[in-house]
Amino acid sequence: MDAPQPADGQDPITPQSPAARVGLNRNELGSEDFLAANGIAQLTVVDSTGSTNADLLQGVTVDPRAWPDLSVLTAEHQTAARGRLDRHWEAPPLSSVSVSIVLRPVNAEGRPLPTHSYSWFSLLAALALREALLETAGIPAEIKWPNDVMVRGRKIAGILAQLGPMGDGTVPPVILGTGLNVTLTAEELPVPTATSVLLENARTVDRTALLKSYLSRFAALYRNFCNADGDPAAGMAGGPSLHKRVESVMSTLGKQVRAQLPGDHEIIGHASRLDEYGSLLVVDAGKHEHVVTAGDVVHLRPWTPPGTGTDTGTGTAESGYA
Repeated sequence: MDAPQPADGQDPITPQSPAARVGLNRNELGSEDFLAANGIAQLTVVDSTGSTNADLLQGVTVDPRAWPDLSVLTAEHQTAARGRLDRHWEAPPLSSVSVSIVLRPVNAEGRPLPTHSYSWFSLLAALALREALLETAGIPAEIKWPNDVMVRGRKIAGILAQLGPMGDGTVPPVILGTGLNVTLTAEELPVPTATSVLLENARTVDRTALLKSYLSRFAALYRNFCNADGDPAAGMAGGPSLHKRVESVMSTLGKQVRAQLPGDHEIIGHASRLDEYGSLLVVDAGKHEHVVTAGDVVHLRPWTPPGTGTDTGTGTAESGYA
């Protein structure tokens, strides 16, 4: 694959030096045609903030009506992004896609989705981002359960879903945050097991193009899922179900894994499949099947028996949302 090409007048883009970092194209992102075509209620770009997820959680709490379904907030720079397990991460300005979306899931008739279906939103977002990376940047990505997007075993993006307030009688909102490493160099990565779009020799490192592609694919998948009443086994747009589509691109399945749970309880076994709630089913040496939920997992890694090799540690790589 050809190396990413700079715009006219810019220095060559190489994995050894930062790509020319420019701001998001706010005219493209705010275009009425783009927003209407994807059912996006509003899209706000800010120069800097602590966390887009935290901002939207506050917004839907203080003024719920100001943040309808598919309201989008994206920042050029996050200074206090938080991921799963309270991990914190800050990337250089203009180097990542940091975006959060308000979800108020109802079907075509306005009927709220059952809240147990909310557990699929992180996986739905990971699937949308995987498709955007492949089709826009030419990067072959996979999903690592429960909320990471990986390229050749290294983490390029993380996703965090948080439940908003439920006390005002409206549909309980979900704030869905995604952080994608775009132009980070090897020296700027938070850990050696992370990667970026730039480092994967992508067709483009245009953050606007990547963000638009992700939002378009997410909105389509999300609307299909809502109109199926949150049923992950229902076909989507005439194709395979969300459940099957996620399983087909999930790198975790088929591997020996170790999951550490609260109370120092550990499960080592074969990651076999996802259940109807998106939880991971792990079969241990005694053939007992355990349900591992995203809320319970401390870390989940390929497991190597002592004395036969080293743990890959892929569970520790981070991006904007871990």
